[in-house]
Amino acid sequence: MSLHLLLYVFPFLLLAGFLAYWAGSRYAYARRRPSETGDPAAYDWHFFVPCRDEEAVIATTVTRLRTDFPTAHAWVIDDASDDLTAPIVTSLAGRDPRIHLVSRTRPDARIGKGAALNAAYAALDTHLGDVDRTRVIVCVVDADGQVSPDALAHVSGPDAFADPDMGGVQIGVRMRNVDDERPLEHRGRLANAYARLLIRMQDVEFAVSNTGMQLLRRRTGSVGLGGNGQFTRLTALDRIAAAERRPWQQDALLEDYELGLHMRLAGYQVTHVADTWVSQEALPYTRRFLTQRTRWAQGNITCVRYANRIIGSRHYKARGVLESLYTFFQPIAHLATLLLTAVMLVALVLGGSAADVMLSAWPLALALAVVSIVPFLLWGPVYRREFAPDRSRVKGLLWGFALWLYAYHLFIVSARGFVRLVRGRTGWAKTRRNSETAGVGPIATES
Repeated sequence: MSLHLLLYVFPFLLLAGFLAYWAGSRYAYARRRPSETGDPAAYDWHFFVPCRDEEAVIATTVTRLRTDFPTAHAWVIDDASDDLTAPIVTSLAGRDPRIHLVSRTRPDARIGKGAALNAAYAALDTHLGDVDRTRVIVCVVDADGQVSPDALAHVSGPDAFADPDMGGVQIGVRMRNVDDERPLEHRGRLANAYARLLIRMQDVEFAVSNTGMQLLRRRTGSVGLGGNGQFTRLTALDRIAAAERRPWQQDALLEDYELGLHMRLAGYQVTHVADTWVSQEALPYTRRFLTQRTRWAQGNITCVRYANRIIGSRHYKARGVLESLYTFFQPIAHLATLLLTAVMLVALVLGGSAADVMLSAWPLALALAVVSIVPFLLWGPVYRREFAPDRSRVKGLLWGFALWLYAYHLFIVSARGFVRLVRGRTGWAKTRRNSETAGVGPIATES
């Protein structure tokens, strides 16, 4: 009886939860409305750009921020870089008083992105003096990030910071190198074909799948903040700092997502604006990609510790609680699926009554497998229609099929994240930029 429950009930519950979540995301995506813009001049804008060994990209990023947003300040946090990041920013700051360098040194440096952002928050606090802090907006941008020039108008609108209760706004994320024909300059044709597909899948993931998820979260009141294109009101950061000693959690692997949790627990709203975005470079290397996603999966698992606070919070409605718990437990569900698969394979090899039960369940297994593919297939044509209309409909379907295969990386990174957690490895591993050719591994800080 217990084996029947494992074979029938558990997979059905997992698939039912996945399909319900996908259906909600797809509905929210299809029903989205254009966001109203506001007046960026009503706010003071400050960009935080955390850096560690970013000499390859930092000058371009800061120069573009200052060109596209001439009234904004750019705060570059040098987290004890070993390269020329600090001298480059110092040179830029010498010619532009709205560019600021926040220097961090060991042993306080290189302990995570949250600690670097907290240093910038302290520096900004000192710089501001007596101002209306409700009008001060902080935006976190990756060192290779490029913010769309219309972003400030969109996040200033009535559904964003024009609402005084709005503490955070996350904009969309796109992959800037999606049309790069040779992402691996010194590799062969096959390697570049694989790299192009990996880049494309990251763009599909963020442009439609993740956007749908965020639009669903906007309906449930549980939007997640990301590490790139994250806008926050300074007074919301102040309130969190008063309660938690600092705005960003210094020991967190998902300091961005956890900030959104703290913001809602403090009574602020958080929303997502899909009509504008920040672009970044997708990763064409499997090892770098898995390193990044392992950190995300491990950070997701550790967010389970917020479950009791969210369930007991008066600022979360029931649907927001359910969505948050579903998100927290996704890596754990992946681990459980892997474990069940291993048990089933062993039982098949050993034979006996257990194997007979599993063999008799093959029609159900086939049906579940077919149904699980469909949601991914349907995202492909949506992506083609909205972001690559010059490509064929067949290409859209192929992208959807590839997205299904791509999603299996979640099982790998969930397992890796869990192993790291069990081994007490909680360090923040920073992945190399694509332009860094000295090796393809992560720049890791382990603890």
